[in-house]
Amino acid sequence: MTSEQIILFSLLGAVFALLLWGKIRHDLVAFGALVAAILIGAVPEERAFDGFAHPATVIIALVLVVSRGLSNSGAVELLARHVVARGRSLFAHIGVMSGVAAVLSALMNNVAALALLMPIDIKAASQARRHPGLSLMPLSFASILGGLITLIGTPPNIIIAGFREEALGAPFSMFDFTPVGAVAALAGIAYIAALGWRLIPAAGKGAPGDLFNLEGYTAEVRVGEKSKAIGKKITELEDPAEAADVAIIGLVRGGRRFPGHVRREVVKKGDFLVIEAAADNIDAFVGEFGLEYDLKKKKDGAPIGEDLSMFEVTVPHGARIEGRSALDLRLRATQGVTMLGVARQGRVERRRVRKLKIRAGDVLLLLGPTERIAHVGAWIGGLALQERDLRVVKRDKARLAAGAFAIAIAAAASGAVSLTVALALVCVVMVAANIVPPRDIYNSIEWPVIVLLGSMIPLGAALQSSGGTALIAQALLGLAEGYGAVVVLLVLMAVTMTLSDILNNAATTVIAAPVALDIAAGLGLNPDPFLMAVAVAASCAFLTPIGHKNNTLIMGPGGYRFGDYWRMGLPLEIIILAVAIPMILWVWPL
Repeated sequence: MTSEQIILFSLLGAVFALLLWGKIRHDLVAFGALVAAILIGAVPEERAFDGFAHPATVIIALVLVVSRGLSNSGAVELLARHVVARGRSLFAHIGVMSGVAAVLSALMNNVAALALLMPIDIKAASQARRHPGLSLMPLSFASILGGLITLIGTPPNIIIAGFREEALGAPFSMFDFTPVGAVAALAGIAYIAALGWRLIPAAGKGAPGDLFNLEGYTAEVRVGEKSKAIGKKITELEDPAEAADVAIIGLVRGGRRFPGHVRREVVKKGDFLVIEAAADNIDAFVGEFGLEYDLKKKKDGAPIGEDLSMFEVTVPHGARIEGRSALDLRLRATQGVTMLGVARQGRVERRRVRKLKIRAGDVLLLLGPTERIAHVGAWIGGLALQERDLRVVKRDKARLAAGAFAIAIAAAASGAVSLTVALALVCVVMVAANIVPPRDIYNSIEWPVIVLLGSMIPLGAALQSSGGTALIAQALLGLAEGYGAVVVLLVLMAVTMTLSDILNNAATTVIAAPVALDIAAGLGLNPDPFLMAVAVAASCAFLTPIGHKNNTLIMGPGGYRFGDYWRMGLPLEIIILAVAIPMILWVWPL
């Protein structure tokens, strides 16, 4: 092993360790590694930022803008509403919703597809009086599986197409992924609907009448000058609080929380009661005792907005509020919105919610003016858990958005224009028609993903040019020595799947793609089946909530723990391996 290889392996090892640790954002880790590689000479300075101009990076950014346009037009939501019907069995509901999620994810960003379908699924769970955890994980997994079907369905497919173009002179086309991806997706969805959901620990949670009422929120409410609670001991408030299904769990005075039990403490004006309750019960308790929400005030002392609403959002990776608190964002002072509560993995957070550092997967309960609350929820980067009001969606432009997208895909598939140009034209149409307002163009793009990919591509190229990927390929070949190319393919997929379960799928693909090319070269075989194997495996992250953004998004609303995912996910990954390998070998012979 050369000194350059040792340096690169050490650097990438540090990157993977930091990504697995999860305390530092993925994009910052990757960009920091790129800068370090430049300084030590592992990546030539003139090639350092080629990853940001790589076709895969550009296509991913364009797909995100197009996905926003399809969402804004209302076409996706109208389709989803037509296929969701009340009275279906859970088996039928999961089958239908999974099929819709897979189709949408094949044509748009799968995170966007899940964000649109999740509120519909939660509402269906509420109407059926069942726990949403029974159907949210199947919905997430199906949206991931749908991405396997087309070139634009998931970042690994786009990255693999770029690597093929560099290695063989031509990329994979739009529907080259379809034969393998569609069969794998169908097999996966069949398993999810028939058996998979029964393996979810949420299946035993709660009774039919008390499933998704968001119990477990903690909130702080102020004791105003006219409150009935003034002069009463906490013990005197406990009986009416219990009748309202509210638990008083603390008292804050002068910015300091009283330690231990405060049952004998007399409540004073300006105190904050720390309570635990469901969203509706919080409001009832506040009204009964004349308490106040901690809202921003007008100059005359009245709360901003006479009509107040509660709004629930889940926090994705990369949200503005991730890693920060409501106090850090000055949410009340600048936006007039109060964070009433936080639910995390189905557990109660008893710390002061305004100072609580928010994590991806948390569910936040916000209170604010009805006309602004949804906007503020989007401003902090949250995804609504309530169905959107279609009055704010540009339904009259649904046909234009869908038509422009269909024409672009047809043009790219026929070879009339490249996919990059076709998607760029769709973006122009959507902006010109104000389907995606100019102010939303840059907000539509997940910049952390772009920075991560732009930084990792030069590192992957350096590892390949130094011979590092060839060493990895030789090690994998050594593991399967004497067992034939099919076993090598299986080992490659299993290793890639494992990495994708704990790392970002784009980062995994950037490293695994050149390894696949070196394995094919070492065996003297067609590289296409090995590249296709990496594309499928890198997208199939079903064992953890950190392997894919969609798994993180459902963690809070579904009440899942970290260890819940593998129960349904491990059999699914085995099924994908069993189905994908024969299909790859049939469609892309060795």
